Amino acid sequence: MKIKARREFLKKSLLGLTGAAVVPGTLNAAPNSGQPVSSYAPIPTRALGRTGIQSPVISMGTGATSSSNFIRAAYDYGIRLFFSATYYGEGNNEKLVGEALKGLPRNSFVVGTAAPPDGFDNRTGTFTKDFSPDSYKKKADDSLNRFGLEYVDIFMLPMVCSKESVLYEPVLNVLNDLKKQGKTRFLGIATHDTCAEAVAAAAASGVYDVIMVSYNYKVQDKDNLHMAMDTAARAGLGLMAIKTTAGVFRDNSGTSAINTNAALKWVLQNDNISTIVSGMSNIEQLQKNVEMTQNLKLSDQELKDLNLAQLEAEPSLYCQQCKRCLPQCPRNLDIPTIMRSYMYAYGYRSMEQAWYTLQQTGLTGDVCGSCDKCRVSCSAGFDVRNRIQDIARLRDVPMEFLRT
Repeated sequence: MKIKARREFLKKSLLGLTGAAVVPGTLNAAPNSGQPVSSYAPIPTRALGRTGIQSPVISMGTGATSSSNFIRAAYDYGIRLFFSATYYGEGNNEKLVGEALKGLPRNSFVVGTAAPPDGFDNRTGTFTKDFSPDSYKKKADDSLNRFGLEYVDIFMLPMVCSKESVLYEPVLNVLNDLKKQGKTRFLGIATHDTCAEAVAAAAASGVYDVIMVSYNYKVQDKDNLHMAMDTAARAGLGLMAIKTTAGVFRDNSGTSAINTNAALKWVLQNDNISTIVSGMSNIEQLQKNVEMTQNLKLSDQELKDLNLAQLEAEPSLYCQQCKRCLPQCPRNLDIPTIMRSYMYAYGYRSMEQAWYTLQQTGLTGDVCGSCDKCRVSCSAGFDVRNRIQDIARLRDVPMEFLRT
């Protein structure tokens, strides 16, 4: 992408909406002795399944931060669970987390990470013949080593959605080896779509200890998902919720904000949820999340805000990942993953996560250009072609450009 085109992209697109993501002072927030730095009461805790971990109801997803001081500040505010992934900052985020927690008592925090294996087809949710156990073991070892810790507490298999992928024996063998070798204490999955099937499979596996599941007030098929979550909780698995606000904004311009306190409290009304993994990027968000935990009861206004959000006629930014679009697309595009990238960019203002998610889709050429009219009818009412062509421009922006 030429310099002029990059500037135009900044001025006219999503990047221009996200430039002020970091509150002044965030990057220079100095770590202290580990004592609480606020006047808030301690964050309430819940048992994380059979792991023995008492988890604060808010945990930190670190993918949106590039400051070790900010991660340490979260610890000082009472956050104790920190989650990274191999694809955050091309592995540098794992180093950042290790650096932030260095010198603290090892039993005073919990670190988790996720490594997606090669040879996984997002469209079908299954592994392909390209999966290599040796390659995945190396990826896992490299991930663990970047933290600079003797072990991580939770190692997760991300992006899985089908029973077949959750129980794929070659992957389970690698995961079990990591646990036997003491490189991780617990194993888990992270699932974004067809969550009920994935959660039920993990509960029946006898291998996994925790589940990270997409769960919010807009999620469909709640009855089946709740039944699967009940089954998993009874089996002793700890449940952690992600995508809990269904995006921070409901529109591209960022003028229609979601009542995030209401959305988070809605999730925590489910006693099976041990903690929310919130992607925080600045002190303001951190303080707001901690303050929310001081009273988990939904107020009348918060209930009203959620009800109004449910009744909105306009399509939101949250994709249900139902995959009904896949057989409709003549180019066989991975539309659900593309829509997740779009949501990360516009809904969460997380440009790096949007970029990495988009890379998984393998978009090439003039996206949608060969179709004079989009044949995809989205169950959520999205203008699929418009959103794909919009977010596809992010392909050509170098990652280092997004960090400046």
